[in-house]
Amino acid sequence: MSSISLISELPNYISPEQRSQLSSSTPESFSDILPVLRHTQPNVSVKFDPLFDGFSAEDSQSGTLYVIESVLVFLSTSGKGVAIPYPAITLHAISRTDSAPSLYCQLDEQASGTHETLEDEDEVADMRELHIIPSDSSSCTLDAIFEALSICAALHPDPDTGDDLGDELGDDAFTDADESRFETFNGTHQEELSEVGRAALAHIESILEDPRGLTNNFADANGHDEEEESDEPKNDSAEQSETRTDRSSR
Repeated sequence: MSSISLISELPNYISPEQRSQLSSSTPESFSDILPVLRHTQPNVSVKFDPLFDGFSAEDSQSGTLYVIESVLVFLSTSGKGVAIPYPAITLHAISRTDSAPSLYCQLDEQASGTHETLEDEDEVADMRELHIIPSDSSSCTLDAIFEALSICAALHPDPDTGDDLGDELGDDAFTDADESRFETFNGTHQEELSEVGRAALAHIESILEDPRGLTNNFADANGHDEEEESDEPKNDSAEQSETRTDRSSR
């Protein structure tokens, strides 16, 4: 992975509109498409603490900020520039101080793959701080830079995050699990379920495999209804016979 580096010219990039046109044309390989320029901010000054070797305070006074998907670039009016890979930016936030509102970044050059040589190998490198100070310090400007930087940083997740988790757990965390902690079933089919489970299964099987029970119940219900309906005509016939008998007697 490339480190924070000095540059004299901008890396190649395309606009979002060009990216859309290329994507719609179905290129042979999307990996060949150049990174997109997400934001450009002219009239910007930067402040490195400590100073970046080969990039003086005079170089930091005025220039243009380019938020490209592949790298964050500040190109000074002096002709010198600095390119910062996003994995090296461990923190970025808006600092709304009254004196000079800025975008604050913490840089870890070790995270970008290489770093300055240390006299003592056990010595821990300090974080380098970066303040990006636009001449237009309005909230809209700072928010636009912050949003573009956040989008680009999300495209470069820290590859060491998963490795660190694996190191903490160890290589044998999952392969050498204690099998005695798990119960092994060696019983018959009837022993696979608890008593409650077997009762529930028997009830379901009785419904699926013996539908006659439902049919008989349904038939009994229909037969009962028919009997109730058949009683009505019988009552009518009885009433009619009684009427006829009364008339004949008269």
